[in-house]
Amino acid sequence: MAQKHFVLDTNVLIENPKCIVALRNGVENQIYIPYTVLDELDGLKKDPRIGHIVAQAVRAILEDPDVNIFPPDFAATLTDTLMDDRILKEILHVGPEEATLITNDRILQIKAKCYGIPSEEYRDSDPFRSESQRYTGFVEDGDELVRNCFRWENGVPVFHGPEGPKEVGYTHEIWGVKPRSVYQNLALELMLSEGIDLVSIQSEAGYGKTFLSLAAALYLMLERKDNPYRKIYLVKPVVEIGAKMGYLPGDIEEKMLPYIKYIQDLLIKLHDIRPCNRIWFDPQSDSFKFNPKKFEVQPVAFLRGMNIENAVVIVDEMQNLSRGETRALLTRMGEGVKCICLGDTRQVDNPYLNESNNGLNWTVRKLKGYKNYAHMVLKGDRSRGPITDIVLKSKL
Repeated sequence: MAQKHFVLDTNVLIENPKCIVALRNGVENQIYIPYTVLDELDGLKKDPRIGHIVAQAVRAILEDPDVNIFPPDFAATLTDTLMDDRILKEILHVGPEEATLITNDRILQIKAKCYGIPSEEYRDSDPFRSESQRYTGFVEDGDELVRNCFRWENGVPVFHGPEGPKEVGYTHEIWGVKPRSVYQNLALELMLSEGIDLVSIQSEAGYGKTFLSLAAALYLMLERKDNPYRKIYLVKPVVEIGAKMGYLPGDIEEKMLPYIKYIQDLLIKLHDIRPCNRIWFDPQSDSFKFNPKKFEVQPVAFLRGMNIENAVVIVDEMQNLSRGETRALLTRMGEGVKCICLGDTRQVDNPYLNESNNGLNWTVRKLKGYKNYAHMVLKGDRSRGPITDIVLKSKL
């Protein structure tokens, strides 16, 4: 087999720092790093969200004597505003003949085609096209059952859960909240099931997944008898737009408030339905501030090194986590944890991820079928309100 020459883009190195060894395939292929990529890594090393992953990528390059770095002299002559354009020019002018660009950036793939440069997506970054959407949590008649799935039988959803098949002909009412569709009711069934530790919910905005998960968390911690849960964690990836989180004033909760104001609003709404005084620092105050002993908001980057036990953990916007971040997060979960992961793979804000290569999709792809994991796609005819209803129906 002819030797291949792979040029790596920044996003591939960040997605998987071990990609150098995997793509080299022993001594079969040659690996190249544009000097512009080193500049990009240098600019990202202090990013609180991915700095530790950048460090791994840099270490992988530094410790590998067989990696080829494009010469800096040519890179220094480039004045293009976009780093992607500089990478393409490096490949054209100082790269090897028959070089193949490895990148998960689809725009860069199109640009490479314009320059006549072959490109490929890093294969280990593409688990399955929207697996979290394709597998809805339901199986059809005649199809093989998946652990903790639903199936329609005689017009009634049957849950094939840890305790065997069970008709869900009843409607949950949790913390004064009644589901507005059969799918919301089934989502609550998964969140409340004692035999399921990890639940993932995929849906477009407006179908109530965050509101339902908060109601379930309050019920599990404050109402269910003999429960192990002593605290609720709200975990969120921070994809920063505008002011950096580190420069915002205040403690972690105050810095996170611009990103999680909607969470606070939903909890206040639940508090109005039925008081949940224990999660507030001072429930009589006009300014609702979380009681850190009972409810804590954490950016994903702050969880490294933590061991979370006896808690309900809600991971919001999981589609903005990378595979590595997802693994690092879920391995923080110790004994007595119920983890509810929420997301919409159509709304990926992380510039290094896409609809298929993201934490929610990876979770469904790798964990589907395990006895204490369940997934479903939340859908229905009614959402948060009449305007959202018509937007979703019209496919605007």
